[in-house]
Amino acid sequence: MKVFQRAGQPVIAVEATKKELVGQLAHRGRDYQPQGQPEHVQTHDCPDKGLGKRCPYGVDDPTHKHGWVSVGMDHDTAPCAVASIRRWWWQMGKVASPPARALLITAAGGGSHASRHRLWKVDLQKLADESGVAISVRHFPPGTRKWQTIEHRMFSHMTEHWRGRPLISHEVVVNVIGHTTTNTGLTIQAALDKNTYPVGIKVSKEEMKRLHLSPAKFHGKDWNYAIKPRQQEP
Repeated sequence: MKVFQRAGQPVIAVEATKKELVGQLAHRGRDYQPQGQPEHVQTHDCPDKGLGKRCPYGVDDPTHKHGWVSVGMDHDTAPCAVASIRRWWWQMGKVASPPARALLITAAGGGSHASRHRLWKVDLQKLADESGVAISVRHFPPGTRKWQTIEHRMFSHMTEHWRGRPLISHEVVVNVIGHTTTNTGLTIQAALDKNTYPVGIKVSKEEMKRLHLSPAKFHGKDWNYAIKPRQQEP
């Protein structure tokens, strides 16, 4: 990580936080309200069929102290995860690091960005081709989730910011996340992701062979690899 930072190349940590129910529902924690004007919520946390659940997917850039959160409205899949990274890159990452030729991503070993997830690697290849940036991925070994900086740098402050407040709409979710700041200077941008991401997509061995994927010497087949841009057809 420090090698990339010293070379002026961007480094990010990615993760999907827990799904949040949207609607006039109670949230844990306490918040100050004018006397006699409490927030009215439903007595039972029954999901609203129209609003449902929303899954925030976060991208944390510790070098520039900024973060991006896509509030997904569909399944938490590999294309959804890479779409969040793509939006961060074109709206924030490329602006903060215009001469970047490489990107380092640290992620957990499971979930939508699982280390053995073929579709995750296929979509990262598409992002590498689009951006012209070589993408290196470092997955955390099993049982080391607490080492992820994004949990402490972003998600804990987001949860604290909306404590005791009902997330009554998608706009409220995005605004609350986007107004989260910290004493260390972290700022977050957020946006609603209205795209659909179907589940059950299969990736063949032939597709995997077309990837420009280079395993690292240390646990290259499990946790550490790089995906380089493919040469574009003339």
